[in-house]
Amino acid sequence: MAELILALDVRGRDEAERLLDRLPDLRWVKVGPVLFLRGGPALIRAFKARGLRVFLDLKWHDIPTTVAEAVEGARELAVDMATVHALGGQEMLRAAVQASGGLRLAAVSVLTSHGAEGYWDSVGRSPAGDGLKAEVARLATMALECGVQAVVASPQEIEAVRRVAGRDVWIVTPGIRPSGHGADDQRRTADPAAAVRAGATHLVVGRPITRAIDPVAVYEAICQFLS
Repeated sequence: MAELILALDVRGRDEAERLLDRLPDLRWVKVGPVLFLRGGPALIRAFKARGLRVFLDLKWHDIPTTVAEAVEGARELAVDMATVHALGGQEMLRAAVQASGGLRLAAVSVLTSHGAEGYWDSVGRSPAGDGLKAEVARLATMALECGVQAVVASPQEIEAVRRVAGRDVWIVTPGIRPSGHGADDQRRTADPAAAVRAGATHLVVGRPITRAIDPVAVYEAICQFLS
């Protein structure tokens, strides 16, 4: 059964705490760079004190030593899952895995904000074969061979990742947009049902909940579908 991860796309700790007070059954939160810069490690500790699982989504992509030390810092905060960019390469990924201990690392493949043309322009390559699906599968394979335990992939590439990842690997899927919600700045999206059918294990939902007129209603509707 897929799990919901709430991306806390909010302005700061106070707003996050108010929203969490309204969602007592929530299990997972995602903390990105904006909220982490405003709240810091104390914010992570506060969420852990609530009994929440924390997905720290800072998408590390740096030299191996720096990434390994960042992973160690996340592990010290008892973060449950954190992201590294697969494009950081094998040496970086292996260093991150070696430093991870019990922290689950998720390899970011291709950002959901990329369309095909924009991605290939950014990496200076031409598409071949199945285009982005093949590229995401390639990055996932490399990351998994380095010991990473989860892959972040858009709804459009879930099946391609599952084919190379096997049954036990977590596929964490952003770009989830319930019916009636706009795509915002995401390019490759799907509704929760399509993502679950394709094989996602964790659905990341942010603005459709955090910016809704009634966040609780949207959250409960998604949870009801997943139950």
